[in-house]
Amino acid sequence: MMDRLSSMNAFVIAAELGSYARAAERLHMSAQMVAKHVAALEQRLGARLLNRTTRRQSLTELGSAYYERCKHILTEAEAADSLAQIMNDTPRGKLKITAPVTFGSYSLMPLITAFLRDNPDVEIDLHLTDRFVDLVEEGYEAAFRIGPLATTGLTARPLAPYRLVVCASPAYLAARGTPQVPADLERHECLGYAFWSRPADREWIFHQGSTLYSVQVTSRLQINESRALMSAALDGFGMVLGPQDFLRTAMARGELVQVLPDFEAPSRPMHLVYTANRQRTAKLRRFVEAVLARFGPV
Repeated sequence: MMDRLSSMNAFVIAAELGSYARAAERLHMSAQMVAKHVAALEQRLGARLLNRTTRRQSLTELGSAYYERCKHILTEAEAADSLAQIMNDTPRGKLKITAPVTFGSYSLMPLITAFLRDNPDVEIDLHLTDRFVDLVEEGYEAAFRIGPLATTGLTARPLAPYRLVVCASPAYLAARGTPQVPADLERHECLGYAFWSRPADREWIFHQGSTLYSVQVTSRLQINESRALMSAALDGFGMVLGPQDFLRTAMARGELVQVLPDFEAPSRPMHLVYTANRQRTAKLRRFVEAVLARFGPV
């Protein structure tokens, strides 16, 4: 008789990846064995979970409901197994983390690789996306959030603000002039970052000491990807407001020049969030400690 939790796991992976073959690769077993696990569940339930054709497979109505229950059961089973880890404080197992794309690609990766070197029994599944991720529904243990934090049932640890700078190419500045004060940006082409859930910011806010400067900028070009925005800036099309870590290399090479260096560019609040109603495993506790040491508020 097949282990029911193993069969549930095989079914969930097959449903998520869309084929037995891809599920087999993930689970390090044969496609035939994945099929046997799913068949065992269907025999137990007396109904089909998956509609299968030669080209594709899809969940039945029962399969869709059963899939959600299986995910919940597997999450709770993993939490139960992690009790031993909590007792002996040895970080091990897989951490499923999500972070915004640019921050994850350019600021977070050195921490991730260092953490894995220091904790050889831990695996990290890092998913980069700019959309809002529901940790509980989607099975993530922690998420980095940039921007105002909505009230949730999550534990939120404040991190240092996400620093932004304004840059332009030498060619653009030679053609259009260099802004001396924030208000000068109103006469420039300002490249806009289009967020997942809202349009690009039309208002850029700067600080100099205790004085605040609010500027209404024009963004004829709006893009939802930082590398594309930087490409437009490198091509001399306009000013780019972007993360300091992301733009640092281009500035060091002289390909981009920071403008308004005497004014503090906008920064966004950043938090690490994780579920508050579950015991934290050793792997998550150690990860939170590493994040606070690297990105914690000054």
